[in-house]
Amino acid sequence: MIRTIQIKGFKSIVSETLELGRINCFIGANGVGKSNILEAIGVLGAAASGRVDDESLQRRGVRAGVPRLYKSSFEGNRVRAEIDLQVTGTCQQEFRVSLLNPLEHPDPAWSYKTEYLSDGLQEIVSRGVRARAEHSNLAKNAGLTALKIIDLAPDNAAAKLIRQLQNYAIYCPNTPTLRGTVQDGQSRMPLGLSGGRLAEGYAELCKQVLNSNDVLLDSVLELMDWVGHIDMTDSGSPLLSDAVPRSKYVLRFTDRFMKQSRNTLTAYDASEGALYVLFCAVMCLTPHAPKLFAVDNLDQALNPRLVSRLVAKLASWLKQADGERQLLFTAHNPAVLDGLDLGDDEVRLFAVERNSNGHTRINRINPSPELLALNLQYPLSRLWLMGRLGAVPNV
Repeated sequence: MIRTIQIKGFKSIVSETLELGRINCFIGANGVGKSNILEAIGVLGAAASGRVDDESLQRRGVRAGVPRLYKSSFEGNRVRAEIDLQVTGTCQQEFRVSLLNPLEHPDPAWSYKTEYLSDGLQEIVSRGVRARAEHSNLAKNAGLTALKIIDLAPDNAAAKLIRQLQNYAIYCPNTPTLRGTVQDGQSRMPLGLSGGRLAEGYAELCKQVLNSNDVLLDSVLELMDWVGHIDMTDSGSPLLSDAVPRSKYVLRFTDRFMKQSRNTLTAYDASEGALYVLFCAVMCLTPHAPKLFAVDNLDQALNPRLVSRLVAKLASWLKQADGERQLLFTAHNPAVLDGLDLGDDEVRLFAVERNSNGHTRINRINPSPELLALNLQYPLSRLWLMGRLGAVPNV
């Protein structure tokens, strides 16, 4: 797993270091830089793939923008020429890059200043401002790491770290795309960044995991108390009006409270909460889902009690599917916190705020004896609203 991330000079983040667990929740007021954390990792993932440009960034869910929008820029502070990003893994494998993104006449818009990769035992890539003679034919906007890992064994710690970064993406599901009535702008496996392919993704999850694991299937279905059964049907289903736009396949739900002759409906008519639950289940449990991924605004469209119960299941879902899979997510609903088991060191809560200079600061909320004592009296959601955890708007 990725254990440490360092970010310098990216958007509102002047210099911050995070130590990650399996589940990583970021809370804070609007505009404090929560999404910037997720996007910094997206830039690093693009760099690990060998090229940073608008296309590679958008594929990872990073908002495309002009150079001045990517760099930290505060009154009284010199604008850094480069953006520095670094990650360290469980085996002390390390990848770091220094990227140039010129404000004036950027051509190319992004280029590598330095690049370093180690598997914890030996140095694999070390590329400075002036490439060594053997790298002289490599364009300044092309990364060397993506080429080097081809020669590494699949189980090499550095190769595993780079693959995690390369496959990283920020997901932001929305209801029309989850329903299958709007095409996903960034389609990928197992789900698109907006939640596209949900029907196919859930069918694959059932085939590969849930059909042979009743306990795990029940842990998903129990979050939707009205659902008796879920499967997939083609878009020619008579359950949909001809006026409804649709994808090739759609989800089909059976409502256990309705009459058997009229108890079937598609994702177009089903509760949107059920669709967001299925989205999380697919991303956490499908074998070929990314080992590292992020969800921006995980709590949207979910009832407070439902989101608490869903968050409580995420850590166990991730661990059962893949011991190395990690999730980062942002949230605004205080009820999210009541699903976090801070007694588990792999479940981590971060308060994100702006300091007096406007810089984004990221502080892990550790389960101190004082906090645990307060938590016996009040749920974490209440403590957040009371201002005991920080990360509240100054309004």
